[in-house]
Amino acid sequence: MLNFKTSSVLLLIAIFAVWLFRLSLWVGLLLAIIYLGLLIWGSIRVSSQFYMRSIFGGKTAARQIAISFDDGPLPEYTVSILNSLADAKVPACFFCIGKRVEQYPELARRIVGQGHIIGNHSYSHHALFDLYSAGRMKAELEQTNKLIHLATGKKPLYFRPPYGVTNPNLAKAVKKTGMTTIGWNIRSLDTVAKDRTKLLDKLWKEIKPGAIVLFHDTMEVTAAILPEFLQGVKERGFEIIPIDQLINEDAYA
Repeated sequence: MLNFKTSSVLLLIAIFAVWLFRLSLWVGLLLAIIYLGLLIWGSIRVSSQFYMRSIFGGKTAARQIAISFDDGPLPEYTVSILNSLADAKVPACFFCIGKRVEQYPELARRIVGQGHIIGNHSYSHHALFDLYSAGRMKAELEQTNKLIHLATGKKPLYFRPPYGVTNPNLAKAVKKTGMTTIGWNIRSLDTVAKDRTKLLDKLWKEIKPGAIVLFHDTMEVTAAILPEFLQGVKERGFEIIPIDQLINEDAYA
């Protein structure tokens, strides 16, 4: 599988070949551009596993899926989403931002109390998180885990990268914390969706066995369409199960 290590080795071999056979500098430039493209592609696609192992779906032919929510908890929408999940008796996984757990520990407790899984989505979710050092990233993961444990008694093993971006520093940080990176294979795009019907239509076209669906419990449109989505999943013969059951990985230490 093409990853950061193998592509870097291939680049070095290619550079040596350019030098050995005295090829044009344009060949070297082309190789550098291709390599840079690979780095960018690997960074923005967590499912590529370019820098680190990640789980982005369940290996099953059964009509089973898992749903996940990022960026909360926030009282404005997390409460409504939790109510909808309770009414439908459906489990979910919430990847929470540490500073929001710190601000709303009662919502973190409710997530766990309702039987949902809680995961780590960094402490700050800062726009420049991907430029942090490995040490600073590790500190954010550990700080968030401490806050979640303080609020819920749980020690999360699941981590979802902010913005779904990965790089060598994050790979080092995650390895040192012993956490499991969880991606997705259906992105709802609810953060940019304007039309509820179009959002649901997109989801119906993409739903498949073993899917992990990415939502955000910080969006009004998500809270609004969730009851219809949950009912529609059932009508289409799918079952929503806990994510740890779908991927067969422990959620807590």
